[in-house]
Amino acid sequence: MTTDADVIVIGAGPAGCWAARRLAMLGARVALVDGSHPREKPCGGGVTGRALALVAGAVELSALPRCHITSARFVDTERRASASVALEHGHLDVASRTDFDSALLSAATAAGVVAVRARAVDVAQENAAFVVRTTAGSLRAPRLLGADGANSLVRRRLAHPFPRADLSIATGYFVHGATSNEIVLELLADPPGYIWSFPRPTHLAVGICTQADEGVTAGALREKTRAWIRAMHLGESLSAYAWPIPSLSARTFGAVTTAGPGWCLAGDAAGLVDPITREGIYFALLSGQWAAEALASSDDGAHRRYHERVADDIVSELALAARYKAGFFKPRFTGLLVDALAESAGVRGVMAGLIAGTQPYKGLKWALAGTAEVGLAWRLLRAKWYNRRSL
Repeated sequence: MTTDADVIVIGAGPAGCWAARRLAMLGARVALVDGSHPREKPCGGGVTGRALALVAGAVELSALPRCHITSARFVDTERRASASVALEHGHLDVASRTDFDSALLSAATAAGVVAVRARAVDVAQENAAFVVRTTAGSLRAPRLLGADGANSLVRRRLAHPFPRADLSIATGYFVHGATSNEIVLELLADPPGYIWSFPRPTHLAVGICTQADEGVTAGALREKTRAWIRAMHLGESLSAYAWPIPSLSARTFGAVTTAGPGWCLAGDAAGLVDPITREGIYFALLSGQWAAEALASSDDGAHRRYHERVADDIVSELALAARYKAGFFKPRFTGLLVDALAESAGVRGVMAGLIAGTQPYKGLKWALAGTAEVGLAWRLLRAKWYNRRSL
């Protein structure tokens, strides 16, 4: 099958669906290629209020099954201590990715996008066009968007893949028959990362995330997660999952490729994931929207403007998070953080902003320093600075 389109979008996750819909709304003929979406994805499934605000005009949010999160509990298992942060209504919801991605796909097809239910197996440039070979045939278009995840085929063919050091492993279990209105997070030093429990309407998504080059197998990480599930008494009906997530270093962010003549990358394929929280849905939606606007333009410099926009408004923030990351997972900082959250309403407010995406990393140290508990905040800042100096 050969299908002509103005733009081919590979990947029907949030970045791809949202970009495809925007392109169609701008008058483009769009082919959206994906052989697996919508499907459950092995991640927490947290959708921040700012992400929901982006799609509110296209998705009937009242019909989307989701849990409204009221608090985040940070756990220091070694000291048997914990502290909770209250979250405002609407700042963080958790949905099944099957439900969320399905709603976005429906919005795209309702706008006129043609969904091609096939897997892309190759991408090539031929005579000023992109040819995408799929398991159902070939498609040709003058413009291309790669929204196909951490192991993006488009990135591999038109730029370069992410090295293993810039990927993290997310693995764990869906715990069926249990839910809540609280997320639980435990920061880990060995391996550096964190364990999470995110409640969805019918189950908990419990997992662990750490850098792929830490030398720990997915099996060992799952066993650590299973032991944590038992210790927290979360449930017994489990199904396992594993998935790679981009987690770029500050150095990689400084040179990351997001576009070229006639093509763009968005979401995970562009590496646009918070290296600390691994939250990427908001950045996927935002970059997808911007990529669509660039690819709808007939201006030869549109791809450069897209790259500059992403670099200025997204990558600069994520690169700062990458510089902070090492300190977040050191025992000295973790213990102080749990103590600070327990003692300080000001610090709890700053952390709530980080979880919701409303507190940028750029102003983090000043936000902490601006709390009433200046001495406590200063100890946190010193611990984080010490950890960065000791790497």
